[in-house]
Amino acid sequence: MKVIVNIRLKQGVLDPQGKAVHHALSSLGFAEVENVRIGKQIVLHINETDKDRAKKRAELMCEELLANTVIEDYEVEL
Repeated sequence: MKVIVNIRLKQGVLDPQGKAVHHALSSLGFAEVENVRIGKQIVLHINETDKDRAKKRAELMCEELLANTVIEDYEVEL
């Protein structure tokens, strides 16, 4: 089963990479961009047929390794 994990910084956590991209976009004439937040996406292929179990396993992976839950939020999509 394909599982997609989207990880992003929590609101209030500074995002220097996002600021740099925002500045670069502004410099290139994309003034309509108000804010940029950078995240990451992890695609997992899990050997599981039960959707609930696959989602719970992916969430456990996030809690234990994939996300720094102090400063990051994550979403799991099947």
